[in-house]
Amino acid sequence: MPANCILGLETSCDETAAAIVRADKVILSSAVSSQIDTHAKYGGVVPELASREHLRAIIPVVRESLDRAGVGWESICAVAATIGPGLVGSLLVGLTYAKSISIVRGIPLIGVNHIEGHIKAVIVEAEFAGAGLGYPVVALVASGGHTHLFEMPGPGRYRLMGKTRDDAAGEAYDKVAKLLGFGYPGGPVLDSLAPFGEPEGLRLTMAKMKGNALDFSFSGVKTAMLRWVQSKELEGEIVARRALVKLHPRPSVEQWLSVTPQTTLDAIASFQQLVINELLKRLGEAVRETCAVAAVIAGGVACNAGLRRAATVSRVGCPVWFTTPGLSTDNAAMIAAAAWPKFERGEWDDLGLRAQANLKLA
Repeated sequence: MPANCILGLETSCDETAAAIVRADKVILSSAVSSQIDTHAKYGGVVPELASREHLRAIIPVVRESLDRAGVGWESICAVAATIGPGLVGSLLVGLTYAKSISIVRGIPLIGVNHIEGHIKAVIVEAEFAGAGLGYPVVALVASGGHTHLFEMPGPGRYRLMGKTRDDAAGEAYDKVAKLLGFGYPGGPVLDSLAPFGEPEGLRLTMAKMKGNALDFSFSGVKTAMLRWVQSKELEGEIVARRALVKLHPRPSVEQWLSVTPQTTLDAIASFQQLVINELLKRLGEAVRETCAVAAVIAGGVACNAGLRRAATVSRVGCPVWFTTPGLSTDNAAMIAAAAWPKFERGEWDDLGLRAQANLKLA
């Protein structure tokens, strides 16, 4: 079998992932080892624990990706790893292992920007489905660590148009969920409960910012939710939800509803509506400014069902593309896919390649 596959590694935060992507951009395998249970008791990711768990999981995950793909090392023509942005200790695990593979197997090493990987995942899936997006494209990357808007005037070209000035969108979800006693990660829980609330039940507004109109800020709505909680007698229901998490690490929607009054559901719905409105408002403004023919929404927040329903052509101004939920969260298929153009152009890295916690895309 010819060497026509790239092995991708992703260890930027708390997911240890490996994937095999073939030259024709077919994803042969995508294996992910989650650390959610490890970090849930602390209410968020603990960097030192994340690094340790990556060390434990990296070799088994790579073996799993090869087994699922049904290929051996002789089919791997290059190894790609995330070099940033992310937790530097976590990044070093994947990058160091990729360097070892490069040395032992004598194959090229390719460093990939995590944010570009998220964007590339959407584009590759769209192209594989036979849908050429055309250019320019506007890309919104929203996750627990990132909220960025980019213009893509052409393939592989990026211009930063706006970013969050404080909390990322996914970070705001998780912090509000923790405040309300829903545990970590809380974003998916709030998304699942929002349809049961009335968005107008709680009036939330965003503070106006000076400067770049395409920048984001979610600290204000987080603070507004904190003040709302402090103004209400919610101690009893918060204790009940925390107790539920101890009994059932991943409660069902029905179980959450049993310990969440309507007033809190209304607050959740209002919070979700405001965050979605802010994301799509700026995405639409960026589309109009660039005359984009397509928009891409990527990153973990792209799994949000409310956001997917709201991202219509009439609201954004052009077709909006998401990837499948499994490729929205951190994964290595997106890293391998983003590495293929670099491999084909001969843009390979040497062993001096470094992990960069604050690596920028543009």
